[in-house]
Amino acid sequence: MQQSAVPELAHTHTRPIHWLATATAVAGVVALSSLVHPGPATAAQPVTGTKAAPAPGAAAPPATTGVTFPLDCGPEKAIVVKKATGDIDGDGRPETAAVVRCDSAMGTPPDGVYVLTRAADGHTPRVVATLVDPKDRLTVTDFALHSGTVSATLLGYSSDAVPRCCPDTKTPAAWHWNGKAFLRTTPAGAHSV
Repeated sequence: MQQSAVPELAHTHTRPIHWLATATAVAGVVALSSLVHPGPATAAQPVTGTKAAPAPGAAAPPATTGVTFPLDCGPEKAIVVKKATGDIDGDGRPETAAVVRCDSAMGTPPDGVYVLTRAADGHTPRVVATLVDPKDRLTVTDFALHSGTVSATLLGYSSDAVPRCCPDTKTPAAWHWNGKAFLRTTPAGAHSV
């Protein structure tokens, strides 16, 4: 074997000056790259004299303010406790599903679930369906709207002997539009408690 003329490969031993030189070179490349930019793209330039039509804006979902819900609250007012928006009926326009109850200082008033859409004038929201009637004395939890399906968990009472403070049944439910009416289903694997 032949001996190297350079003692023990001197360049393999890093010293602080090597790190400083490397850091300076990298900083120089980064600084230079921030100054150099490519020119504008020219592959798809619009033809002179033509304008692209603006994309139609998405319709806003119906608001719940000012809506008269089919709920008898006596001297109290109806309040919206939960709401979700989306295209429930597949017509390309959003609807609003709302959980509404009477504003009561005591007890747990029953909930109603209503679907709102816009009236023919395109501005005024109106109730088009009742999914849960407050007369059924149910409380709605886990409320959501996903892919055109309204879902909720319904808390209720197994008999009149159960105190109204403490629901003892729990039933998951879902509603979807079949083109004519809302159909209620119970998700697979669901059962009452």
